[in-house]
Amino acid sequence: MDYSLLLLIFTSAVFEKTWCLNTTESTTSTPNYSISATFSSLYTTVTVPSLVCENKGILQDGICICPDDWTGTTCNIQNFCPEQKPSHTSKFTFPKTVLGQFASSVERCPPETTNAGMHQASALCNIATHSFDSPNILNCSLTLDAINAWVSGATPEQKQNLASSTQILTSIPERLTPHNITNAAQITNILLSDQQTTQTTDIAISAVATISQLLNASHEMYSSVDHTAISELTQTLQKLSLREKPNPLLVQPKMAVQSLKGQTPIRQVQLTSFKGLNDNFLPDRIKLHITEAEVSKHIVDLQMNVTFSEDFDKDIGFVLYDNDQFFQSKSFKPSLDTKRRVISANLQENSGIDQVQFAVTPSAFDINYQYSEALHWISITGCALSVVGLSVTALYQIITRKSRGGTPTLLVVNICLSMTVFYLLFIFGINNPVQHVNGTKMSGENIVPESDHHKYSDQGPCTAFTALLQYFLLLTFTWNTLYGINVFLLFKNSVSGTPPWFPQVAMAVGWGLPAVIVGISLGSTYRVEEPLGYRQEEFCWLASLDHKQKFNIKKPMFWGFVLPLLLMLISNTAILLHFSYKICRTNPNLNKSRKTSLTKKMMSSFSLAVMLGLSWVTGYILMITQEKNLKFILSVVFCLLNTTQGVQIFILFALRPFLNSNPAILNSLRAPEIGLHKKTFFLWKNKIPESNDSYKSTDGDSP
Repeated sequence: MDYSLLLLIFTSAVFEKTWCLNTTESTTSTPNYSISATFSSLYTTVTVPSLVCENKGILQDGICICPDDWTGTTCNIQNFCPEQKPSHTSKFTFPKTVLGQFASSVERCPPETTNAGMHQASALCNIATHSFDSPNILNCSLTLDAINAWVSGATPEQKQNLASSTQILTSIPERLTPHNITNAAQITNILLSDQQTTQTTDIAISAVATISQLLNASHEMYSSVDHTAISELTQTLQKLSLREKPNPLLVQPKMAVQSLKGQTPIRQVQLTSFKGLNDNFLPDRIKLHITEAEVSKHIVDLQMNVTFSEDFDKDIGFVLYDNDQFFQSKSFKPSLDTKRRVISANLQENSGIDQVQFAVTPSAFDINYQYSEALHWISITGCALSVVGLSVTALYQIITRKSRGGTPTLLVVNICLSMTVFYLLFIFGINNPVQHVNGTKMSGENIVPESDHHKYSDQGPCTAFTALLQYFLLLTFTWNTLYGINVFLLFKNSVSGTPPWFPQVAMAVGWGLPAVIVGISLGSTYRVEEPLGYRQEEFCWLASLDHKQKFNIKKPMFWGFVLPLLLMLISNTAILLHFSYKICRTNPNLNKSRKTSLTKKMMSSFSLAVMLGLSWVTGYILMITQEKNLKFILSVVFCLLNTTQGVQIFILFALRPFLNSNPAILNSLRAPEIGLHKKTFFLWKNKIPESNDSYKSTDGDSP
């Protein structure tokens, strides 16, 4: 239990684990065993300074995460083709490009052509030579409609030219309309379906690069795409993964085709994609192992394990999609603003395997909760002392109630009671006792889930603790406000005092208003199957953030706590200002002996501020603070003031009145004072008077 979690009252966040495993909808079936997994990943890192990363690499957990154009342990190995200027071998300029990817020429089609503004050429960055291959040149009058009409009857040589032209025509995402996407999907499907043409490696590479570029199109474009063309293309890619030999050039930024040819019998295959700063697929970041490799989870982007029930010696193919653009579902609507990658694993027909188990592991979707040790000790000490102080204060107020009247006692005792219960609930109930294991649970059902946000049905007492924490904290501030109203009424009716109806109204409002707010919060946001609409997962406190980890005013944290508390604090501040103005005014009709000292006036205002809970204003300042050091300082101040509020109330409303009413005790606690011996010296010559020694006693009341 980390007691610095009191900061959650204002700075809480919904750390929701977002993990889902989906099988994609398909309009037609395929003869191959296949599974597709869609997931969202969220990870945190802790920096361990053991290496010095070069070329803008970032150190995470002792490992350098490199940009796409560099590789190696410290990001010191070149992974790109340098910029190419026009020369006698090529009239085109190609920018610096990552190995294995296509570069688009700087030169564009002239304005008078059909493809005005489109790149005139492309060239593949050769992995072996670290230089560009011969450029593929686009006919600036050629369109995707024309290619789609010609491709079926084209010769292998013509298909190679059409494949490269299609790759160029789809290289600008902003120009990808639904019609263009449909045309390109149909073209690449025809190119990849022909086993004879795909033996020409350049055709397969250009086609895969085209598909990778289609995945760059905006999400809105896919709402009008011909989904039959997309479905046929994904099935063709599954077959391609079983047919093609392993080729690093079939790994493009947004999709990759990997294959493992059956040789010796195996029992499992492990596909691992490693992290990079640019979040793209690269040939050297995707590995296939026939045994389970020990890899640090901090560098793994995704991992898929395929386990067989018996020895397997057939072909296995994988297709990786960087997003789910090709897998739009009519029943499934994503709600999370996170990446949903899709993996398709395919087994050769007639494999004879009775059972295959697939397991997909996303990268580090759990959250590490870390808090300041200083805040921990401030909170635990302050909360414990406050519970004791409030208990003593309530007892003292009850015993001495005849000296001040019933109404003030009623208010102070209720404040002490509600605040004590809140502190105890916070100490023993803020942490959710039900902690979900950070592991993957596989579903054997081939269904499309309702949401991409994993849901846990409500378990344990966390929801009850959340409701009680919300109720008793609101209860505390409601009684604080009623105490302030009582002070205001006393000033307004200085002769008659508090109206006789006030105690009954205070009891109804004090205990009833918080119950109404909690009831509305629970009724509108809580569901047994989805408790996180009302509370958080890791902590038993109100939900405050949406799925994008942004503060959301629709969440109960805002309108079920922050807003009501803000209104109460505004009214309490106004009452304090009115009170301070009234007591600080000098009454000319009073003689000097009857006037109240400035110290006592300030102490009265401070006491009222403590009882009204105005120290919680620092929480609102903390919410809008962005600077890191200032935020930490305010966090310490917030914890210090609010965990010790009970101690402050004890000192001001129990200990101080008790000592003032028993001066003998206060005098006995005074430290003994030492009498001062005084002697006067005269410095001018010949004017020295007689020595004048005296002794002035400072004991007792003697002058």
